[in-house]
Amino acid sequence: MNMATGRNGTAKAAIAGLGITDLGKVYGRTASQFAAEAVRLAASDAGVPLGDVDGLLVSGGLNTSVGLGLQGELGLTNLKLLTQMQGYGSTAGQMVQYAAMAVQAGMADTIACVWADDPLKEDKGGGAAYRESASLPSGWQGLNASSSLYSANTFYALAARRHMERYGTTSEQLGAIAVAQREWAVRNPLAQFRTPLTMAEYHASRYIAEPFHLYDCCLVSNGGIAVIVTSAERAASLAQPAVGIYGWAQAHPGNTFERNDDFGLVSGAATAGPAALRMADLTLDEIDVVELYDCYTYTALVSLEDYGFCEKGEGGAFVSQPGVLGPNGSLKVNTGGGQLSSYYLWGMTPLSEGVIQARGHGGDRQVERHDRVLVSGNGGVLDHHSTLILGTV
Repeated sequence: MNMATGRNGTAKAAIAGLGITDLGKVYGRTASQFAAEAVRLAASDAGVPLGDVDGLLVSGGLNTSVGLGLQGELGLTNLKLLTQMQGYGSTAGQMVQYAAMAVQAGMADTIACVWADDPLKEDKGGGAAYRESASLPSGWQGLNASSSLYSANTFYALAARRHMERYGTTSEQLGAIAVAQREWAVRNPLAQFRTPLTMAEYHASRYIAEPFHLYDCCLVSNGGIAVIVTSAERAASLAQPAVGIYGWAQAHPGNTFERNDDFGLVSGAATAGPAALRMADLTLDEIDVVELYDCYTYTALVSLEDYGFCEKGEGGAFVSQPGVLGPNGSLKVNTGGGQLSSYYLWGMTPLSEGVIQARGHGGDRQVERHDRVLVSGNGGVLDHHSTLILGTV
């Protein structure tokens, strides 16, 4: 029997609550305070007393203050499950996976998964917040740093350049992703960027790390997001439409940047995607909505290839075709604007939008067909990957 869905294809675990704090340039609150607020909002959204939460999975971004002490800040006692997790951008997907397994095993009944961060400061830009958090490598690893290869921007730029050199991918094609996602963000009241973006504006924006322009790179945001995971049976009786967790998988490629490896050409989506679909007893053409981890336009492009929406190496040509991306496109990708235009809460960005779409709560951006949603998380520099298959129950 399929552990996730059972023989009759019904989910055994579900997301019952979603809590989203104020997002973006929100000052005066710590990451831990954002996390606590998000959990409270998620429990209220589900219609369950906070005291019913008997499992807590916690993660934060740059700020390590979000930890096991969140239990005390929330006043939770007698938890059956408590842990701090870090898989970078894949963490949100991983938390939901472990929560679903714990619910199915009877380890806990009502599990909150939360992620929060507060990198933005009133007197500093987002780039400065991330630069100051990074420690320069020492020893042999310092050889990369001496060549200015030490930040996520530079390593992902290297990955994108390799894809370009191997397959002929162009900046114009990457720009098509940025422009299309901004079209979605215009319809999203939570998005930080809600004005249309033209291709001319994309090309005119400054370089961050070639080949990446400003609009190839994700936002920086303060805030917190939490979800409540419980049994599908219980979720069906609660306040919101239950979002079933039908399939999941992880992949950790372990790239070492050695000569002849596939760094930049293949991501963990190539492994985690098919495995999650098998668990859900689905094929790719049965997916209605796709929420990708888009820390860069390139990351969205390579993920589309690796999930199988187009052939390897044809991602650039695929996304730049008229009628594929955007609200009027045939493939509904990053319907809230993604991390490029909406908000950057690591893997909680695609997860939260996936829940919103599956519930049918997307408002002006709601996709008509939303029975099955693929949610993707990417961590490190293509080091970690999580895939979830969510949907209506």
